[in-house]
Amino acid sequence: MEITVSSSSCCIMLHPVIILFFLNALLCMWVHCNAQSAFSTPIIQLRLAGDKRKQHEGRVEVFYNGQWGTVCDDDFSFSAAQVVCRELGYIGAESWSPSAKYGRGEGHIWLDNLHCSGSERSLAQCQSNGFGVSDCKHSEDVGVVCSQTRIPGYQFIRTYGHDEAVTVQVEDVRIRATYSHRKRIPITEGFLEVKDGGKWRQICNEDWTMMNTRVICGMYGFPGEKRFNDRPYKLLAKRRKKNFWGFSINCSGNESDLSECKLGREVELKGNSTCAKGMPVVVSCVPGRAFAPSVSVGFRKAYRVEQPLVRLKGGAMIGEGRVEVLKNGVWGTVCDDNWNIRAATVVCRELGFGSAKEAMTGARLGQGIGPVHMNEVECSGFEKSLTECYFNRDALGCSHNEDAAVKCNVPAMGFQNKLRLGGGRNPYEGRVEVLTERNGSLVWGTVCSNSWGTIEAMVVCRQLGLGFASLAFQETWYWQGDPAADKVVMSGVRCSGTELTLDQCLHHGKHINCPGGGGRLSAGVSCTATAPDLVLNAQAVEQTSYLEDRPMYALECAMEENCLSSSAHNALASAYRRLFRFSSQIHNNGKSDFRPVASHQSWVWHECHRHFHSMEVFTHYDLMSLNGSKVAEGHKASFCLEDTYCEDGIQKKYECANYGAQGITVGCWDTYRHDIDCQWIDITDVPPGDYVLQIVINPNYEVAESDYTNNILKCQCRYDGHRIWTYNCHIGGSLSSETEDTFPGLLTNQLSRR
Repeated sequence: MEITVSSSSCCIMLHPVIILFFLNALLCMWVHCNAQSAFSTPIIQLRLAGDKRKQHEGRVEVFYNGQWGTVCDDDFSFSAAQVVCRELGYIGAESWSPSAKYGRGEGHIWLDNLHCSGSERSLAQCQSNGFGVSDCKHSEDVGVVCSQTRIPGYQFIRTYGHDEAVTVQVEDVRIRATYSHRKRIPITEGFLEVKDGGKWRQICNEDWTMMNTRVICGMYGFPGEKRFNDRPYKLLAKRRKKNFWGFSINCSGNESDLSECKLGREVELKGNSTCAKGMPVVVSCVPGRAFAPSVSVGFRKAYRVEQPLVRLKGGAMIGEGRVEVLKNGVWGTVCDDNWNIRAATVVCRELGFGSAKEAMTGARLGQGIGPVHMNEVECSGFEKSLTECYFNRDALGCSHNEDAAVKCNVPAMGFQNKLRLGGGRNPYEGRVEVLTERNGSLVWGTVCSNSWGTIEAMVVCRQLGLGFASLAFQETWYWQGDPAADKVVMSGVRCSGTELTLDQCLHHGKHINCPGGGGRLSAGVSCTATAPDLVLNAQAVEQTSYLEDRPMYALECAMEENCLSSSAHNALASAYRRLFRFSSQIHNNGKSDFRPVASHQSWVWHECHRHFHSMEVFTHYDLMSLNGSKVAEGHKASFCLEDTYCEDGIQKKYECANYGAQGITVGCWDTYRHDIDCQWIDITDVPPGDYVLQIVINPNYEVAESDYTNNILKCQCRYDGHRIWTYNCHIGGSLSSETEDTFPGLLTNQLSRR
């Protein structure tokens, strides 16, 4: 090699070959550095797995290097949870959980000691020990709960060369009905489209199965799928511009949401030539009984519906509630041990709804009564009934604090668009305004407040998706609604409480009759997310019932309060009355305190009990013959409501002494002992025989509750003229309908005709 040094310029002259060598080396270094910067952050895929109770929660799992693994909870933070949820297409996180709350994962623990600022676009950009470098066990797997709201227009990153374990991630899903089907409610059939990157796209049906359709139908609130005539859809697809999604989908059929299905093979996108051997996917679903078009109304009325084995209680909306199971003629609850979204979906489909939105635990929708029939339920997802799932019959250790509940997907019926609340201080209250047809056009108007009550208000709140009714108003002059909607368009409204919409209730139709109940006196409501639920203790009635013969001179106070039968008015002071005594122990099993409607100023002082009564009629006692006719003149008992006792850890709030606040706290009970005045039925004139004792609390729906069927208690009684036996006491709705029919009397707490 020749190097020439010039003394005049002090420069080193290099051979051209050497210069070329150095340039190549620099170029390689530049390419290598850029490649490192481009690929230093690995492309990963995330999913939420494990024992999920909702779609947007679960154990965080990472797909890296061809395998799924978990994330350790060491140094994990809410900022890291935010990154996880945004990478999954949600707007953010709600919370995160350590210590494998959603079960222990398997395989690698890919990330440990994560430090995120919250601004990273991927979890792989956060600082960590490096992929696969961890000293954790799967007992430390982290989980997150994401917001339900998706990021609009989010483009999901997919790892190419993925395996079959990668799940489907799209922004939204819809069934797009053809023009002729768009006016049908609910929409049960149409082209399936997914939204990805802000654009709606069709799916090629070459790899599509009925199991995929089953999952889609479940998401839309339908329990089943059916086949359809594809000829009109083929003709329509030929005329439409195609915009296919780049993947197929593989569902096993027991998933509750498309996000649980596996991503199938990649579809080669070739414009209108894509999916040449097929067409866009079409789904056709079967609606449940409550949402099916009422073609066979006459048939339904002619034949009695078979007694269900599973029901939902205590929910504000249709398709949600505490899960109860019928066994040996007695309704009982399900313990939440191992309760998950797959078991919840079996319940939802069995009852005519779609898949489950949420599997709820910890008596979130109130505590039930009676036995706990099922524990540690495990379902495959294909069972026709929850009773077909594997379960542990031993419920030792389970209490009603662990009652399982569900929220199901229900079809979009558009009910909330036909009703609104006007003038309220918040979205949960206001004057009820109804959209109705008058003279060929749709107009808003008010509802006549004559006969308006709590049951009607319950239907309104349910229709609007606002929960339970807390109050029903017959005057709304203080709420300034839409002046154009002042005219009364609905009157004579009477609901049973089971209706989905207000116009399903009995009403006058087009023949409005509202003397003095419109305008400033229009109907109004106030809604709330939770409600109390009062239940009588049946065992306490059985154990405390007995007879007492008491002289009239000791019953003067009771006479003033009409606690004796009418024959007592003509009785001598030395005469005796025979009193059937028992205790009333009333529990609040709901999710909010039971409070009287009346204000302090309207409470009535009762000399007998030496305190104020906040509810003038709180219970009603009756003794009936076996054919349902009254044999003893029952009476209305007024109460002072207070917390006599509470469960461990619950503080008493209400007491009658010193003009205190009245009510019954959640988890507490009010006891009216058998030895106080008026806690009886006067049976002086009743002959010996077999009878039925009926006790009704909160009669005529005066205070809103989540469930009124359990406001009634019935007992069988045998009176031989000297003694009385009380047995087979049970709460309304706790027995099968066949057994309940053998007990005469009320089925609801509505005593008086409205």
